[in-house]
Amino acid sequence: MYLAYAAAHRQWLNPALIGVCAFVALFLPWYSRLSNRVEEKTNFFFALVTAGRASRFVIQLVFNYLVFTAFRLGGVLNSTALDGVAGIYGISILTTIASQGAQYIAIVLFNRGMGDLNRNVIFALSANILVTAAATTGLPLVKAIFVSLSLLLGGMIFGVGILSDIRGRMHPKGGIGIFFGTFNPFHVTHVAIVKRALEERGLSKVFIHPTVVPKLHAMALQRGEIRVSKVDCGLHILERTEKADMNVNYFPTGSRFYSPETRKLMIELSLEEAGLKDRVEVLWLPDVYRESGFHGIVGEIRKANPNQALRGIHGSDLGGMWVRGIYDESGWIYPYPVRRRDGVSATAIRLGAAGMTAVAVTRILAAFRSGETSLEIAGRAYSIDQGLVTLKSKEPLSCVSIK
Repeated sequence: MYLAYAAAHRQWLNPALIGVCAFVALFLPWYSRLSNRVEEKTNFFFALVTAGRASRFVIQLVFNYLVFTAFRLGGVLNSTALDGVAGIYGISILTTIASQGAQYIAIVLFNRGMGDLNRNVIFALSANILVTAAATTGLPLVKAIFVSLSLLLGGMIFGVGILSDIRGRMHPKGGIGIFFGTFNPFHVTHVAIVKRALEERGLSKVFIHPTVVPKLHAMALQRGEIRVSKVDCGLHILERTEKADMNVNYFPTGSRFYSPETRKLMIELSLEEAGLKDRVEVLWLPDVYRESGFHGIVGEIRKANPNQALRGIHGSDLGGMWVRGIYDESGWIYPYPVRRRDGVSATAIRLGAAGMTAVAVTRILAAFRSGETSLEIAGRAYSIDQGLVTLKSKEPLSCVSIK
């Protein structure tokens, strides 16, 4: 920010510019956490992509307005710098829209396997600052490019969100459902959401796939920025290392995870207990997931079920809305959002809360806490080793596929 505006306006020693940039450097991590928190709370309440993005937009707009006001009062920008962009209000709105759109593209590229999440976002923010600073130089062509780019990016991010929210409210019946998440662990609300989706949307089938190792964690583990510190009560506990970036949130959905294979088993047992085995299938495509994440899983489901409309099931919590973003990036998927109001929480379950999971899952969690090395569920014997629950008997649960 300092280099961009100092070079554009020859204000290398301007106290206002130096002061604002120093304040931003100190304030930015707090501001980022605030923005994320407000968007998360808004999403949780409304389960609408547009509402969450609008809340983040308002916070960033106020921030940008204060910055440009300080620049104008401090003499960083001259009286004609903001002509053609509707003054301080106009440039604040335009740069906020452009920033939101650029960050959205950065995240989409990461989700598609291109680049690092934080580096992508930093590059997007830096590019937006450079373009905005150039637009304040007064050059008509630069201003025209800035305005056009801002409107294009804003139309994209809010257009995608609005269309997605409309599909969630106005939709045909039928088709198949997809339900992605960590399911850490699968609980009674997950079961209720699946039942409700089957009934309300008239779905012929629902496919569930849990996360394996999220890309954010996989990359951080590879770089040595996080590690598995121990296995406690069946949970793999992740922690930051001395190589970790202090400004990166490595654990947006927590740092305690049951193994992917155990989470898959708990889903299967919950569905069997609920009488949903014939209408719901648990997919397990770890190679596809490692290669291309849930985007790849969607592609496999589409190939196996051509000409079937897809219904993306998700909750309104942080993980659910993250999955919603994957649905929106994967083509024309009808979202099925469910606002979470029942107080059931996977976090609470991991901390020992009772009555929130199927009987079989409750039995597994109890075995973890008591240090058992084997258990029996529905006449089947399982062994437990380092949080991994595996079948010992010769009669496994029915094999699942996507066909």
